[in-house]
Amino acid sequence: MVTNKKLLPDYSKRRDRLLRGLRSQGAKNLLVTSPYNVSYLTGFTGEDSFLWITPKEVVLLSDARYEEQIQSEVKDVELLIRAPSTTIVDAAADALALRDQAEIWVEAASTSVAQWERLGSRLPNKALASCSGAVERLREIKDAYELNAIQDSIRIAERAFKATSELLQPEMSEKQIADELEFAMRRLGAESAAFKIIVGVGERSALPHGRPSNKPLRDSSFVLIDWGAKKNGYLSDLTRVVFTERPPAKLEKMYRAVLQAQMDAIEAIGPGVLMSQIDAVARRTLEKAGLEKRFTHGLGHSFGLEIHESVRLGKGQDRPLEAGMVVTVEPGVYFPGFGGVRIEDDVLVTDSGNQVLTSLAKQWDEVLEA
Repeated sequence: MVTNKKLLPDYSKRRDRLLRGLRSQGAKNLLVTSPYNVSYLTGFTGEDSFLWITPKEVVLLSDARYEEQIQSEVKDVELLIRAPSTTIVDAAADALALRDQAEIWVEAASTSVAQWERLGSRLPNKALASCSGAVERLREIKDAYELNAIQDSIRIAERAFKATSELLQPEMSEKQIADELEFAMRRLGAESAAFKIIVGVGERSALPHGRPSNKPLRDSSFVLIDWGAKKNGYLSDLTRVVFTERPPAKLEKMYRAVLQAQMDAIEAIGPGVLMSQIDAVARRTLEKAGLEKRFTHGLGHSFGLEIHESVRLGKGQDRPLEAGMVVTVEPGVYFPGFGGVRIEDDVLVTDSGNQVLTSLAKQWDEVLEA
């Protein structure tokens, strides 16, 4: 559960958990190349850095630009600063050549083919082994620090949305709304928006990932806004539909059906429930309303340091949910040329069920009168 206590992340504990997981796969080391995974394991918030981890040593490989930052952010980790004329891959190869491991495990998803080939050519006496998802699986279960960081991000996003909603004027464009919303989040303490904000007026709300244009708010009675904040490296993700006047009856039907689908799906969330089953619950509700075929994406995803992490609520995702996972629940219905409705909240899987972390109004009467 989310707490208001002041917490600090335990990076050493995270690394110990990683090493235990690696041992279960027969791995004795890992070269971490994803900047998000480096951050998760050390607290370093910069870029262009690798992490080498074994049961006996933890080495952060970076460059002089980040030396002072690393000293202030990272504890109990050896620092190796590469020369300006040496690429990070070559520096990693030089360091690994001195280690006695005959087999080097490397994160595959965040290592390019060119980097892999370069490492192999520089380490002819060592075997490279591909490792996928080891750190990402740890990141699926949020610890207390992460849950509080996510909650802080959500609160900023919600406060900014309320403030921006009060500023809306008919002549404002989608882009102006997005800009005002991001400025409001930054003013409230966010480092940035969590992703490129989506704003769709009228028929443009049928574009699930539509980018803000110069279309003015006055062109329609409704606008879809998908946004989130980034605070202390952690993200939030919400979507609401805002009405400037009573919308067409078709839109009301869409909204009520999507809201019911979302509420039914949230009610079904709990530990041990298959991710695909949650998606199926929402689809059955929309099918009853004759709208299931207009739901063209998955129901939700996990997030944290990244906006799309490894948990997916969707077809074919036959893994069980676990306590500590945080997911979006965002059913949507879209009619090209008319418009779309998506309602999105952030939900924590708990030991006994779930906790909805977001709190913005979404009931039909509430949003219509707002």
